[in-house]
Amino acid sequence: MAEQRQRALSTSGEALYEILALEKGATHDEIKKSYRKLALKYHPDKNPDNPEAAEKFKEINSAHATLTDLSKRNIYDKYGSLGLYVAEQFGEENVNTYFMLSSWWAKGLFAVCGLLTGCYLCCCLCCCFNCCCGKCRPKAPEGEQQEFCMSPEDLEEQIKNDMERETPITLQPTNVTEKTQLIGDSHRSYHTES
Repeated sequence: MAEQRQRALSTSGEALYEILALEKGATHDEIKKSYRKLALKYHPDKNPDNPEAAEKFKEINSAHATLTDLSKRNIYDKYGSLGLYVAEQFGEENVNTYFMLSSWWAKGLFAVCGLLTGCYLCCCLCCCFNCCCGKCRPKAPEGEQQEFCMSPEDLEEQIKNDMERETPITLQPTNVTEKTQLIGDSHRSYHTES
């Protein structure tokens, strides 16, 4: 089968009407009538040796499914196939928000506000010097205890040293109703007192 070409997403909202040979403001009855006429003409059972008719039939079904669903039709009429794609990705209720935020004025407003307030620079400096480096982090007040941080390398070394010592366990269980006894050869026995 020949390679199928990838269609570009349009914002005009006219291609589905063209597939059904209708004008953009067609009524529900006109869509239904045109769909039935074209579906009978291009049905795969009537054109068994024509793969193009089967593809056309799929397009007709897809156009009919979109144009008969009221919410999808409203999105398609307003934003085209790009709007249907956005509705599929983010939900039908978020389509207007997506297009509003992707407009040139919203992007410009975001850029101007960020530059005027210095927020971009402030966030970058705060993140880099406070979290990453940690050297410019504000010092804790004298009366408070400072946080203890250990690098992963030091922690790994301490764990290795603890494993090498093989010291016996000297602490007793804290729960008074359950005692754990270690018996030779690493067998454990659990006793509970009632």
